[in-house]
Amino acid sequence: MTEKPPGAPHRNRAAKYDPTEWHGHRIVTEGDLGAVFDAEADEAVRVRVARRRRRLHRIVIGVLVALLLAAALFAVAVLRGWIVLSEPELSPEVSAECPAGPFSYQPPESITVNVYNTTPTPGLATQVADALAARGFAVGTVGNNVINREDMTAVVVSGPSGEASAFTLQQQIPGTQYLQDDRADTSVDVVLGSAYTELVPAENVSAAATGPMSCPWKTESPAASPAPAG
Repeated sequence: MTEKPPGAPHRNRAAKYDPTEWHGHRIVTEGDLGAVFDAEADEAVRVRVARRRRRLHRIVIGVLVALLLAAALFAVAVLRGWIVLSEPELSPEVSAECPAGPFSYQPPESITVNVYNTTPTPGLATQVADALAARGFAVGTVGNNVINREDMTAVVVSGPSGEASAFTLQQQIPGTQYLQDDRADTSVDVVLGSAYTELVPAENVSAAATGPMSCPWKTESPAASPAPAG
C-alpha cells in the first residue's frame, strides 16, 4: 500500500475550500485580470502621451523655423526697398521765389540726409544713401515714395534752416530741383526720380562752391502722394 505523505489530507481539504484553486490548479480571478490589463492600459497611456509630446515638439520647432525665415525675408525686403516701414509726408509748400543766397558748401558730416526712391528700381535709395554716406553725409531715413513728375532727376527738400545744406546736396546730384517745406531742423530730403543716373564724381565736387539754389519750379509744386513706389 502506498503511503500518503503526512499532511496531504489537510492540503486537499484546504484546496477543496480555496476558491482560487481547482484540483490543484490556480484559477485566474478578476483581480488578476485587472492587474494585468491595468498595467497594459497604463503603458498605452504613456505611449499616447509620448506621441503627443513628440508632435507638439515638432510643431513648436516648425513654428520657430517659420518665424525665423519670415524675419529674415522681411529684413531683406526692407534693406532692398521692397517694403517701406515709413514714408515722408512730401507735400512741401513752395515759395514764389527761390531762396536768395548765395549759399556756401557745408561740411557733409553736419548734414543729415533722408533718401527716397520714386522709381521702380529696387534698392536705389539704399544705393544712393550708401554713396552719400561714403562722402561723409549722415544718413537718416531711407525708403520709397511717389512724387508725380515726369523725367525728374531728383528733388531736394529742406526747411528754411536747411537751405545751405540743400545747396550742398545739389552739388552732389546733377539736375536737381529745390523745394522748401516748413520743417524746423536742417535735415534734407533727396527724392530720386526716373531721370536719375548717378552722383557727380566726388573729385568734381568743390568744397569752395558758392551760388544760388536751383529752383526751376518756383511756384509750381509737383503732385505728391504718400503711396509706396513698389
